[in-house]
Amino acid sequence: MIARLKRGGLRIVLCEKCDRLLRNIKDWAVTDDLVNKLGVEIHLPKEGEIMSRDSRSASKFIHGIKFLMAKNYCDNLSEEVRKSQAEKLKDGWLPGQSPIGYKNVPDKDAKIRIIVDAERAPVIRRLFEWYATGLYSLEEVAKRTRAEGFSYRKTGTLIPKSEINRILKNPFYAGRISWNGKIYEGKHESIVPLELWKRVQGVMDERGGESKRKYELAYAQLLSCAKCGCAIVGEVKKGKYTYYRCTGYKSECKGNLKYVREDVLEKQFLEMLDQLRFDGEKLEWVRTALLSSHKDEQREHNEAVGKLEAEYKQLGERISTMYMDKLDGRINHDFFDEMSWKLREEQAECLNNIELHQNAEQGYMETGIRLLNLAVDAKALFERENAIGKRRLLKFLLSNRFLEGEKVSATFRKPFTMLAKTNLALAGANTEKAKNGIWRE
Repeated sequence: MIARLKRGGLRIVLCEKCDRLLRNIKDWAVTDDLVNKLGVEIHLPKEGEIMSRDSRSASKFIHGIKFLMAKNYCDNLSEEVRKSQAEKLKDGWLPGQSPIGYKNVPDKDAKIRIIVDAERAPVIRRLFEWYATGLYSLEEVAKRTRAEGFSYRKTGTLIPKSEINRILKNPFYAGRISWNGKIYEGKHESIVPLELWKRVQGVMDERGGESKRKYELAYAQLLSCAKCGCAIVGEVKKGKYTYYRCTGYKSECKGNLKYVREDVLEKQFLEMLDQLRFDGEKLEWVRTALLSSHKDEQREHNEAVGKLEAEYKQLGERISTMYMDKLDGRINHDFFDEMSWKLREEQAECLNNIELHQNAEQGYMETGIRLLNLAVDAKALFERENAIGKRRLLKFLLSNRFLEGEKVSATFRKPFTMLAKTNLALAGANTEKAKNGIWRE
């Protein structure tokens, strides 16, 4: 409207009343310019007033008072909204609309409560699990969710990649509420464990510095030089031949760079992954050893849960003691609020860790078998993956990855290092040791 008035031709604005036109100082200044500099008339029929250059000072004074009243109403409304939001956050509820995967429903007291959307929650859970492995890009997990019909509840439109990115970053799915830079403990049901959400953030942070390249190189950002510690980078020659070398940033390798063909590196990685392969009989021995180790795992989880429960109780006693100190005037209200909030945060962390131990105990065998199957299929998976998939698989399985000359050295991450040791023992003279479980070492 202002732009149209400035172009000229129109000189009258019809507005029901003052507070429909302006409610802040900036609007007041703009309106004043329109009236006094451009000669615009503002007609307010509900108030029986016309604002113009010729308005009397008394009319301008009354109009100014009405503006201040409108601004005060707006400021007070904003203050009440913030107060209401703060109360909801303190009670553990999100002010406003919940994200996809949840529903806002009224309860028996006509208050809005947030419940899990049973149709979309399983897809969101799988989305986090896929991305946490580090084997899939944002684009790939978005395609997977779209293939499962992951869509908006109201419109039925498939969820785009940008929304998938927001979902993966949102702590709400792990039972926490992010609001104005602060994190609150939510009372809504979480869709994914906090530990899984944190793993996803780690994967996202790790990929933050990756840039798009004309050629995707399988082993870029994967190896370091064993001599100087610099990164191993790749180069594509004649559009089809890929070579890797040290950056030569440090003096140890300057002027003496050794180029290694990609197929030479790939052959060595395949040999490493071959260490994780088991035949049918050996696979059953390993499964038996895993079942035996489960009993030890249960005992350790029970001990950890006992310690966490004792810590939770001790934190509660501290809060009670502080409350009595506040009543007796030994500490002030603000100090009590700050410290009790921190202690409750620690209690929430204890409860979360207890849940993690209980879930870990329940899923120990299932997770172990899944990792075992991944290890057994790792070589075949590596051979059929593209460059990005190969790099992610190797990062997931291997650590301490170095290149010296043309020789690659690396160690398997846990628990794959135990699988490699077991395979080596089964191939040698330590069959009985492998049957009984290298897992316990």
